[in-house]
Amino acid sequence: MDYQEIIKDWKQKKFRPLYWLEGEEDFFIDQVVNYAEHHLLPESERGFNLTVLYGKDTDWSTVINACRRYPMFAEFQVVILKEAQAMRDLLKLEAYIDNPLSSTIFVVAHKQGKIDGRSKTAKLIKEKGVMMSTKKMYDNQLPSWIDAYVGTLGRAISQKAGILLADHIGNDLSRIANELEKLLVNLPGGKKIDENDIEKYVGISKEYNVFELQNAVGAKDMQKVMRIVQYFSANPKAAPIQMTIPALYNFFSKLNMLFSVKGGEKEMASALGVHPFFLKDYMRAANNYGLEGTEKAILLLHNYNLRSIGVNDAGVEDGELLKELMYRMMN
Repeated sequence: MDYQEIIKDWKQKKFRPLYWLEGEEDFFIDQVVNYAEHHLLPESERGFNLTVLYGKDTDWSTVINACRRYPMFAEFQVVILKEAQAMRDLLKLEAYIDNPLSSTIFVVAHKQGKIDGRSKTAKLIKEKGVMMSTKKMYDNQLPSWIDAYVGTLGRAISQKAGILLADHIGNDLSRIANELEKLLVNLPGGKKIDENDIEKYVGISKEYNVFELQNAVGAKDMQKVMRIVQYFSANPKAAPIQMTIPALYNFFSKLNMLFSVKGGEKEMASALGVHPFFLKDYMRAANNYGLEGTEKAILLLHNYNLRSIGVNDAGVEDGELLKELMYRMMN
């Protein structure tokens, strides 16, 4: 069960006594916890029937005692355990999990890790309640996720704007959501988010960013590459070299895989772990560089990444270092 299904059930007044939320993606866990804390109970009942505990500040016996209390003047109470991964003897909650109180909705937020799925505790959670296990989203899934998330907010976003946002922020869903929600406050109702809005309200240049540099390098468009590098040199916070080189290294590493993939475009995109929309950029770069040129680019990127952190380097400015790398890689 994912976070949207849990919240949908809650809106329909379908409750289980236990919700165990675990895994690597905090955003999904936070969405469920936020709804439980602010929407499961009417405001008039929260003072008596909402208990929020933190793993680092509590112990298992306090949690169990809170869960075994009966609601006051309400149908049920809500107990939320945040930062459960920081609580000592967490698995001692097993005694309560085995026999939960039907009038308590117990929500456990266990971030950045999972309990052993083979353990008795895990089996009891699945038997008595709901276990939601999350994982980080792959980069190629981000544009589709952004499109769907904006849809839940009653708005729409252009494909290029979504790609630009995903490329700049990466798979930090909480930050992406925050940026989108701040952006929508400034947009007229009903307007579709485009790359101009991303540039204006998020502060990402639609022309001078790592994604555009990657495309220009793949196309061997030296003039455009140098314009972008010059912008980066004049605006070092826009794309630090320590962010730019790993992004290009990732691009050429995937490009290198392309030479050994068999099948059509769908199989190629799947093997590279990229959105099919990007495949044409990889195909063009493959034609421009070939296998030998791709392997040379990977080696150069590795060497210049070391130089960017001071290894075998005489203190060349980042802008000049990036410019030198581009000349050597593209010629």
